[in-house]
Amino acid sequence: VKEKYFAEHKIQKAGDNEMASKDLDISFLLDIYGGLLTDKQRVFLEFYYNDDLSLAEIAENEGITRQGAYDIVNRAKAQLIKFEEKLLLNERFNKIYDEADKILNGADAKISAENIKRIIYKEEA
Repeated sequence: VKEKYFAEHKIQKAGDNEMASKDLDISFLLDIYGGLLTDKQRVFLEFYYNDDLSLAEIAENEGITRQGAYDIVNRAKAQLIKFEEKLLLNERFNKIYDEADKILNGADAKISAENIKRIIYKEEA
């Protein structure tokens, strides 16, 4: 289960296409912080980023204007970014992932475990 989780989210850190990478970043933030959004915001972001619906398609399905869909998606996206700026859960996950990857690739497990502990408890090195 852990390997599958890491493999799925490693994609989020890689990616040659900047736009696709940004979309994956938002999708990942939605996984982390989606429960903090309103139901409407969460659903609209899921339609846009996870289901790959256009703003026009979302607007038609929800009975609103394209501009209305755009506003909801952008406000919700801004909320996710604000949550990450304050809580840093995605950043901490990526640091822990990197340390776990080092362990899996033969690095000194004791040093990496200490680094993970510092990341979790927000201690400075």
